[in-house]
Amino acid sequence: MRRRVLIAVAATLCAAAALAWGLYAGGQNASGAGRPEKATLILLWEPEALFAGYYMAVEKGFYRDHGLDVVILPGGPAIDPIDSLTSGRADFALSFLSGAIGAAAEGVPLVNVGQVVNRSSMMIVGRGSVIRNRDDLDGRRVSLWGKSFRSAYLGFFDTAGLEPRIVPQYYSVNLFLQGGVAACAAMEYNEYHTILQAGIDPDELTTFFMRDAGFGFPEDGIYTLAATARERPEVCRELAAATLEGWEYCRGHRDEAVGVVMERAAAAHVPTNRVHQRWMLDHVLAAVFPGEHDDWQAGVLSPVDYERTRAIMIGEGLIAGAPPYKAFVAPGARSAP
Repeated sequence: MRRRVLIAVAATLCAAAALAWGLYAGGQNASGAGRPEKATLILLWEPEALFAGYYMAVEKGFYRDHGLDVVILPGGPAIDPIDSLTSGRADFALSFLSGAIGAAAEGVPLVNVGQVVNRSSMMIVGRGSVIRNRDDLDGRRVSLWGKSFRSAYLGFFDTAGLEPRIVPQYYSVNLFLQGGVAACAAMEYNEYHTILQAGIDPDELTTFFMRDAGFGFPEDGIYTLAATARERPEVCRELAAATLEGWEYCRGHRDEAVGVVMERAAAAHVPTNRVHQRWMLDHVLAAVFPGEHDDWQAGVLSPVDYERTRAIMIGEGLIAGAPPYKAFVAPGARSAP
């Protein structure tokens, strides 16, 4: 009888130990074994090659290899990714640096966990028959996007002493194509190519790159709330590392990456074509990975770029102030690969 009791107790203890180990193993962090950490990332826009690296990190299992179960949510014209963070809809969000600084200046406790697009693609495109040089922009109708995207353009105009007549651009270049404005804002990887695809030859256009004028601010970065960075630092680091692996895969497998983008665009009923998406991918990759003469590091927000962007936004009266660099960047993010 005593032996049976001892055996039963031992079995109970073994079962309890197995249960405890199972609970422990199931709760391993992002870099360990066990159940992957769930994380939701919201993009800036609908499916396109600007986000190919995130798609491939899912498709090729890079997030999973880093202990993450990442759900990617599309953005769109009616969606503010930073609002999705504060509302709890998403754990991580993409934002231009200027947009994130603007939100931080308004009290949103944002931190950067990885800077994906370091090289600015912002440009102004003008009709060559009207805009032949920079000074021809003065007094002309020029369309720009909303305030989160204007700081580089406003700095460019002020430095040159120009006062164009600013009109809203919204989400297409149709106003420019129809002759409603003499020049418009554009991204080299997107709207500029859209204008070329509309049948306008490059030699019919005059272009001004913000990066050439000293206003090339970093663009897409991965952001989260400061509380998330404190409570889930491993998830932040692994998300940044896996994302860059996704972009690295795109660099060596461009046709495959465009194919995945096209599948996602078709599923979301986004009208596009493979030629445009390949153009976008090629130009975005040049903004994600530094070239021979670039002085920035892939995945890392430079303190110099941050301070320059913040100073120009303050100088243009867009914000009154913003957090210092060390408070704006998540711990460990500066050493992300």
